[in-house]
Amino acid sequence: MADWTRQFRPKNFDEVVGQEHLCAKEAPLRQLCENAALGHSFFYGPPGTGKTTLARIIASVMDLPFYEFNATSLKIEQLRKIFEQYAHALQRPLIFIDEVHRLAKNQQEVLLPVMETNAVLVLGASTENPFFSLTAAMRSRSLLFELTALQEDELKQLLEQVIVAKQLHVDDEAREYLIGSSGGDARAMLNLLECASAVNVHVNVTLLQSLRPQALSHGSSEAGVHYDLASALIKSIRGSDADAAIYYLARLIEGGEPPEFIARRLVILASEDIGNANPQALMLATSAMTGVANIGYPEARIILAQAVIYLCGSPKSNASYLAINRAQKAVRDGVLLEVPPTIRQHNNHYKYPHDFGGWVSQEYLSRPLHFVELKEVGYEKKMKVWFQELQERADTTT
Repeated sequence: MADWTRQFRPKNFDEVVGQEHLCAKEAPLRQLCENAALGHSFFYGPPGTGKTTLARIIASVMDLPFYEFNATSLKIEQLRKIFEQYAHALQRPLIFIDEVHRLAKNQQEVLLPVMETNAVLVLGASTENPFFSLTAAMRSRSLLFELTALQEDELKQLLEQVIVAKQLHVDDEAREYLIGSSGGDARAMLNLLECASAVNVHVNVTLLQSLRPQALSHGSSEAGVHYDLASALIKSIRGSDADAAIYYLARLIEGGEPPEFIARRLVILASEDIGNANPQALMLATSAMTGVANIGYPEARIILAQAVIYLCGSPKSNASYLAINRAQKAVRDGVLLEVPPTIRQHNNHYKYPHDFGGWVSQEYLSRPLHFVELKEVGYEKKMKVWFQELQERADTTT
């Protein structure tokens, strides 16, 4: 069976579907290539978004010999042979390394001298942000470009090209499934269509679903996806969008994220973003963390969903978060006050508030400091009124 991903691989920037920020005529990356001025670069993004294709186009545009490797099988001897071959050549080679985040430190060290002298042009690709796996020396000599998952209209454009070229009959429902189930991955879409057409040139959704029963999703164990999904969950809860939060929770669960990790993030959010606007939020989130640790999947998903929806529906305040930040900054900046004598340990002049009806005016700081700014929301609004009343009582007794 022919490999349609290779057959329909773009040959130049204009043929690339998507990635306008890199391939459009005014895009800096394209201009650097066309001016033969592109330096060592690394591309990262989801599978099937054109990272290898982009490297090959760059080699063609810059008219450089192209050598392609995968970091998982790359041997240092292979690199040294290329370095020796082009040591005195007028033209430098382009070395492309896929899965570049898996480069060992010694492999990176071998590349550094030729990168420094520009004896070769090094390009790399990864589904993870290589910034976190490359050494500082590699990063300082390189540019970093991100590719994004293809949008529906971009996948549709590519799909139509293939259908016409291969003279296939694909009904509307099947087209929607090809696009929707591929998760922005052009390679996955073409592979599914190629397999289906080998069975029947009349492609319908039943045939497609027999080959791919579920839509593709990126496992949350992939570092970039992991942090993006976790961030999206927290920000959706902070923004009180329950539907978005439940969606990202489902993405994390389906991606194999441990329930304990999700629960810990919810506990942090309950204190950082809700706080005393709804003190029950921290209690519920902590209970959820205990529950999922003892129960696990699949039932733990229900506990997490309950907690997520409750946190979305809670009034939000980050007053506690801001207060401790201000106080810690003051301490780091040298605001170190003596503890007033009356509240030191073993002091007979301390006034026990319960002996005075629950509150009594006395010195707690040797000079005034103000860190806590409560908000007019939820239970925190009541707390703010209470503190204001106490301040008024303190003012009348001084």
